[in-house]
Amino acid sequence: MPPVVPALKLVGAAALVGLGLLLADGDRVRLALAVLVAAGLAGWALRDLLAPVRLAVDPAGVTVAHGFAGRRRLDWAAVEAITVDRRSRLGLASELLEIDAGESLHLFGRYDLGAPPDEVADALRAARPRGWEPRVSR
Repeated sequence: MPPVVPALKLVGAAALVGLGLLLADGDRVRLALAVLVAAGLAGWALRDLLAPVRLAVDPAGVTVAHGFAGRRRLDWAAVEAITVDRRSRLGLASELLEIDAGESLHLFGRYDLGAPPDEVADALRAARPRGWEPRVSR
């Protein structure tokens, strides 16, 4: 993820608090809402700073982000499929990398990966060991 993204989130949080103070006109509810949204945005930026690596791969498997700043290790035997989901809504296209581990599905967008999901999916497929076949249990 580009380092400018968490910085913009923090600037946006500060701007929301400033706008809340400027436009509240003594209304505590408006100010509280602005502070609440700003805190959420700042928390999101904090997550980006504390856990910038959302996905890592090695010969034994894949490590994915789990929760706010945690990590979960997936052995190659647990990975059932690696796909890219493409959707178009309201004229906007989006792509998500999907790592299906049977009991869990891990989704990553372009900003989580720092690269196009297609490229990351190809790199993951290339990193898996020879003879790896997705486990199908459905």
